[in-house]
Order: sequence, then C-alpha cells, then structure tokens
Amino acid sequence: QYEKEHHYKSHTYRGLQWCEYCGNFMWGIIQQGVQCVDCGLNVHKQCAKLVPNDCQPALKHIHHVFGVDLTTLVKLHSTQRPLVVDMCIAEIEKRGMDSEGIYRIPGFHDDVIELKAAFDQLGTEVNMTAYEDVNTIAGALKLYLRELPVPLLPYRLYSRFINAAKISHENGKLDAIRMALSATPGAHFETIKYLIQHLGRVSERSNENQMSAHNLGIVFGPTLLRAPENDVNQRYNLNDTQFQQEAIASMIGYRQHLFGLG
Repeated sequence: QYEKEHHYKSHTYRGLQWCEYCGNFMWGIIQQGVQCVDCGLNVHKQCAKLVPNDCQPALKHIHHVFGVDLTTLVKLHSTQRPLVVDMCIAEIEKRGMDSEGIYRIPGFHDDVIELKAAFDQLGTEVNMTAYEDVNTIAGALKLYLRELPVPLLPYRLYSRFINAAKISHENGKLDAIRMALSATPGAHFETIKYLIQHLGRVSERSNENQMSAHNLGIVFGPTLLRAPENDVNQRYNLNDTQFQQEAIASMIGYRQHLFGLG
C-alpha cells in the first residue's frame, strides 16, 4: 500500500459544500476550498495541510497513462508497478533480447506515438503483437519514463545519486547509491527495481545485442535521473551527464548488491 499525497487545486463550488476533513461548511462566493484533482476530495485550504497522504485516485479523474504521476497510476489500478512498464518489458523479453541496439535504436516515431495513444485509450487491452518492430515498444517504454512528471528517481534525490556516482571508491559509491535508493518512494522503488532487473538481463546478452551495462547507462541515465527543472545552471547539468550514466550503469552492473537481484 503506497502513500500518495493529494494534488489540490483551488475550486469554486456552485452549491452548498462541506469540508470532507473537518465537516464544517465552506463559506464564500468563489474558491471556497480546494479539490484533489486525482480523487476529488474537497477540503478547506487550511485543512488541506492536515489531511494524511491517503489519496486514492478515481478513474473519472484520470484520463491517460502517459504523463500521469507514477504513484497515482499504480494506486488507481491497485498494481505494484505501472502496467505499461510490465507490458513493454514482457514483450521485449519475449522477442527483443537479442535485437542489436535494443533501447539505443529508436523506433519509428509515428508508431511510438500510436502505441502511446493506444495505452492512453485502451490500457491493458493494447495488442502488443500488432507492433512488429520491437524498437517501437522499447521507444514507448522510454517515452513513458521521459514523460513522468516526477522522474523514476525523483528530483529531490537527484543530487544524492549524482554525488554517489562521483565517488571513486567502488564500495563507497555503491553504499551511497543504495542509501539514495532506500529514500525512493515505494512505487518508484518497485518500478526501478523491476526495470534494472530487466536491463540486467539485457546486458547479459550484450554479445548479441551490443547493449552492455555501460551502453544502457548512456541510454537511460538522462531519462531516469533527470536534473530538477528549476535548475537553471545548464553547464552544471551538462557536466552531470557522465554521472547520470554512471549511476544507472552501476545499478545494472551491481544489481545483486544494490537490490538483491540476479
């Protein structure tokens, strides 16, 4: 059971409305309170600070798969990880593990966008076999991860992962990465763990697919470990690229040590 914060926006109620936290009437003509855009909870602005992180998203409020907060999506569907991640990985493991340049070679753009739209409209009813080019499926998975409003490795932990990757002593680096992972929110942790396990299996077939842990780190580093959007120091972000790659490559190469994965 993952915790999820409510995502409030000011709301104007046209009829009588009582606060669903304190039970008192919500006075005023406009913007009498706030409403959670994910579950529809209505509370006073001051009560919003007191409500526990118990948001349970409702289907009527969530209309997409891509671009939706990860924890919101898994709580909505009562799953451990986003189903789009599971479905793409399952299809790639079925027929793409020996595909040269898997994840590095982009799928045809229009097909990737079509698959994205299919997930948004059909969810788990998507016919994955309709997409013959496995690079389309790999491209859709990368696009999903890129469009997460909060990256798989959250913004607030960005500096911890980057600083860990800068440590030259291997054991110290891995310990620092493991500590940063331990601070990752539940749904994000389960998803990164599952993804790294998959990428580890991809790297084990690098003789066939040419995708070593290092090469996968190059592909996934900037996607999984994105710099905070309010960081205007572009030179700093550019210098971080090698450490983004190193952090992900280390997770793949040392997944047993970091996650207990084979």
